[in-house]
Amino acid sequence: MAELNGKKVAFLLTDGFEDSELTGPWEAVTDAGAEALLVSPGDGTVTGKNGHEQRVDTAVATADAEDFDALVLPGGVVNADHLRMDQSAVAFAKAFFSAGKPVSVICHGAWILTEADVLRDRTITSYPSLRTDLRNAGATWVDREVVVDDGLVSSRTPDDLPAFNAKTVEEIGEGVHAGQHA
Repeated sequence: MAELNGKKVAFLLTDGFEDSELTGPWEAVTDAGAEALLVSPGDGTVTGKNGHEQRVDTAVATADAEDFDALVLPGGVVNADHLRMDQSAVAFAKAFFSAGKPVSVICHGAWILTEADVLRDRTITSYPSLRTDLRNAGATWVDREVVVDDGLVSSRTPDDLPAFNAKTVEEIGEGVHAGQHA
């Protein structure tokens, strides 16, 4: 399975991420032939809430969405809360929408998208506690395993990872979506 050969995928996260929401999608995109890179506000390594450690490849302050084909946003409350307060991280995420590139987000990861103001008139799912935040940002929130809205893939929890991973690989394979411009 090499449907993503030549594709470069950014995973944007920081300490406190939900471990399986990094490792599962990372494995899915790399198994499909993509190059995955961890982008973070800090450097060195990041540690998940369950102890998974992974090396940071690129600081978000110097990362450029132009260098990537897609973005994956793992969840985890602490991770998501810190990322949405980091201006470089918010700008990096927003740039993927402006370019119409695929974005996959799971669980609490969607908080950064409210800060980036890219959810107006989009349909999305998330961990249920984000429902009001996402609606207030202009999205239609639904409670489904996986939602695909013109290049934006979203899921609720680690239980949804099989469907999330499959749709993430599919959307990255399809590439740029003309209607995704924010």
